[in-house]
Amino acid sequence: MARVIAIANQKGGSGKTTTTRSLASSLAERHKRVLMIDLDPQASLSEGCGLQLHELSNTTYQVLIGTAKLVDVVLEVEENVGLAPANIHLSAAELQLVNMNRREDKLRNALRPVKEYFDYVLIDCPPSFGLLTVNALSAADGVLIPMTCDYYTLLGVGLLLDTVREIQQEVNPELRVEGILATRFDGRTIHSREILQRARAELGTQFRIFDTVVRESVRFKESPIVGQSILSYARTSEGARSYRALAEEIDNAPTR
Repeated sequence: MARVIAIANQKGGSGKTTTTRSLASSLAERHKRVLMIDLDPQASLSEGCGLQLHELSNTTYQVLIGTAKLVDVVLEVEENVGLAPANIHLSAAELQLVNMNRREDKLRNALRPVKEYFDYVLIDCPPSFGLLTVNALSAADGVLIPMTCDYYTLLGVGLLLDTVREIQQEVNPELRVEGILATRFDGRTIHSREILQRARAELGTQFRIFDTVVRESVRFKESPIVGQSILSYARTSEGARSYRALAEEIDNAPTR
């Protein structure tokens, strides 16, 4: 049965999509079957997998509003990695879900028939706290929080953790925080080092701060242009090694 992990942070540019794509490929290298779900109307994950978004007839939008089954929208993007893609139509889902019964459970219900076919499901969330993110957190076993090493993002992580507590109380009591991942780290700056140290001091007693630190690299910007993960595009790069290390941390973590 799949372990479902939502990749979430309300701040844009925190590395959610990069983490979803790179972690999926890293887990696949470990012979795990992985499903990625693009739940962001910007569809950067889908576009970065080389898909022509305007040609997609069935996406996560159709899944959420109930006109398509999840199994029917999944596309194989590399060995052992499938993708439920998105495009701009997903932006309409927020409005349509508002008037639906049990609107927060649409993704959870859609996932049930396919979970047995995967070891991991990774959900790329939008940079907001709307119904799309609520659906992701409702469906997830855990939430992984990418955090760029700057002051305002650190403050935002605190707000996200408050939201996770609300979801635990009201929607999904089984949801847990998988951990906080430092991304876009620039070890040359005192600020990045201080923020990482502060995160470990202030949050590390309650939540897991992954040992893995993902450093800023132009390879992360180049790989989506050619429709590849960084593990395929620059497999010996420091970025690829970092996500392999993260996959090992996650895969070896105890589950409830």
